[in-house]
Amino acid sequence: MTSTPTSSTPTSSTPAPFTADDYRARMTRAAEAAAEAGLAGVLVAPGPDLVHLTGYRPVATERLTVLVLSAGREPVLVVPTLEAPDAAGATGAPALTVRDWTDGKDPYAAVAPLLDARGRFAVSDNTWAMHLLGLQRELPAASYVSLTEALPMLRAVKDAHELARLEAAGAAADRAYAEILTARFAGRRETEVAADLAALLMRFGHSQVDFTVVGSGPNGANPHHEAGDRTIAAGDMVVLDFGGLKDGYGSDTTRTVHVGEPSPAEQHIHDVVREAQRAGIEAVRPGAACQDVDRAAREIIDEAGYGDLFIHRTGHGIGVTTHEPPYMIEGEEQPLVPGMCFSVEPGIYLPGRFGVRIEDIVTVTDDGARRFNTTPREMAIVE
Repeated sequence: MTSTPTSSTPTSSTPAPFTADDYRARMTRAAEAAAEAGLAGVLVAPGPDLVHLTGYRPVATERLTVLVLSAGREPVLVVPTLEAPDAAGATGAPALTVRDWTDGKDPYAAVAPLLDARGRFAVSDNTWAMHLLGLQRELPAASYVSLTEALPMLRAVKDAHELARLEAAGAAADRAYAEILTARFAGRRETEVAADLAALLMRFGHSQVDFTVVGSGPNGANPHHEAGDRTIAAGDMVVLDFGGLKDGYGSDTTRTVHVGEPSPAEQHIHDVVREAQRAGIEAVRPGAACQDVDRAAREIIDEAGYGDLFIHRTGHGIGVTTHEPPYMIEGEEQPLVPGMCFSVEPGIYLPGRFGVRIEDIVTVTDDGARRFNTTPREMAIVE
């Protein structure tokens, strides 16, 4: 594959749409979770949390848009008047009340009557500072906490429709990987292979590409290497980490390939990472702590003598964004629950030489884990 892939390959069928009842249930759970955490409610600005809770996807601007959730009260979405028609047309709109404010009026004064003047509220992480400061000026006795800090598991447990979308996104990423293996690597720049991967993700149904890491040779020792102008050469190990959004839900997978036959040392390190990834996935089960997944994968790498070269957490959650809670890292004692979805992606990184990472998205089942990525984990040989 030396040119951009075509768009002629058919994509998978469109998933069943979410309904107003789906969004009503999510908003109710969020409000109840806030009350259980001792909070007066949740304030949600434009971004992934608002999309998840209402299906409404406005652009964040200097004009205030905020969803107000409190247990036992009707959800209220406060929007600029010029955006009220779009808000009213969102799938989740029948499950809430839309209130608008006009230019020239104080939007924070419009929100204040909906809030407990002395309450503590969880605020979505991407809320603009100017809006939070505006609310603080209007209600100086109220206090605020990050939504991720207060309710880290708000989006963590997926329902059946969400699981189906994540599975489809994983399958699309797998198709992209299978196709890229037919491309020529040697003599091409990392950016060219990255462009092929991005085009393949779109061809197989993604609407958004979030990242296409192509780390060849020594660049592979940087886990988040941005594809650059380095020309891939025979004998290179190449880390391929790519993903994005399909039907609103994320994909993220990593495989490490080799241009030509690997050396025994390269093959050994790849085998260690593959075994660590297997151990991490086998540690996934209901009731286990997130840190147990990290420990299981890290133990294999530690015992092989490469512990200092595994320099990141073992995994992260995925859903309407490609990175979200929960996180598979030492110190995270959050129990795993069926329906949680996250990556398992151990790696070994040798500065100046190469890196190896293998990643699958998994979901917690009633008795273990199910992978959303099924491509071979053995090292593929490419030309």
